[in-house]
Amino acid sequence: MRLVAALLAVSLLAGCSGDPSSHWVAPSSPTPSAGTTQQPKLAAVELPAPLAAPTGSVSVSQQEVTYSRDGRTLRTVIWLPDRPAKAPAVVFSHGLNGAPEHFATLLRQWASAGFVVIAPAYPNTTRGAKLDVYDVLNQPADASYVLGQVLAGPLGRRIDADRLAAAGHSAGAITTVGLFAGDRDKRLRAGIVMAGSGLGVGLAFSGTPAAMLFVHGTADPLVSYASGKAAYDAVPWSKAMLTIPGGNHNDPYLSPGSASFQTVATATLAFLRLELYGDEAARRSLEPTSDLDSQLS
Repeated sequence: MRLVAALLAVSLLAGCSGDPSSHWVAPSSPTPSAGTTQQPKLAAVELPAPLAAPTGSVSVSQQEVTYSRDGRTLRTVIWLPDRPAKAPAVVFSHGLNGAPEHFATLLRQWASAGFVVIAPAYPNTTRGAKLDVYDVLNQPADASYVLGQVLAGPLGRRIDADRLAAAGHSAGAITTVGLFAGDRDKRLRAGIVMAGSGLGVGLAFSGTPAAMLFVHGTADPLVSYASGKAAYDAVPWSKAMLTIPGGNHNDPYLSPGSASFQTVATATLAFLRLELYGDEAARRSLEPTSDLDSQLS
């Protein structure tokens, strides 16, 4: 455990910052391409019954609620699509020195497309907290707890509990990997890992197969492309990996003015529509390309 914590600190301390103006720069090094090698016998993921999704953008409201788990304060921002039908939900995890609000542009896009987005601010890795990188290892349990509290509370009637996913960026992406590996949350049927790896949480993916989308820039100086690809390769289920050529650690997820941001927004929305709404039409946006290795069932 001490070695794991040390590795986590070295790899993440300099900045999974959610602030798009804050970048840690390191010398670039050659990175492998995503490739198209098929893993044998990937476990298929059965799509849910089709659910009518919004045909255009819907208005979005925002709420904030605070939960406490064993003394851990979890301020949580929730974006809600304003529509009468129950909606699928995504629990989103920020990176080190980040906050849910830093990802508001992307998360509001998800919400306006018909997804409830639940985004906790983790007590020891959020902006303004006394940073403890080792605490990332406790965050999968935090995310599961917050999801359970939302489902059990007044907002639960707005959510289809059979259509749940997790997503995250950087240390939040590691948190997300943990939700499908050692701290498997069996309620989740899909996951999005953006600039993440299995560091600290491992790659022992377990439980009911869940569809996974990985997104990683080839010029990421904080979480190497190779480590993200290794995590992707370890997934034994239906999966896809979007490679962002020249993409760094923050811009594809935090900078709406960048071309890569819209690429990520389009791909993640298509994935969520396919895996949570059962929208087969969304599959067209996820067909294999030179930058997208798609092995989705």
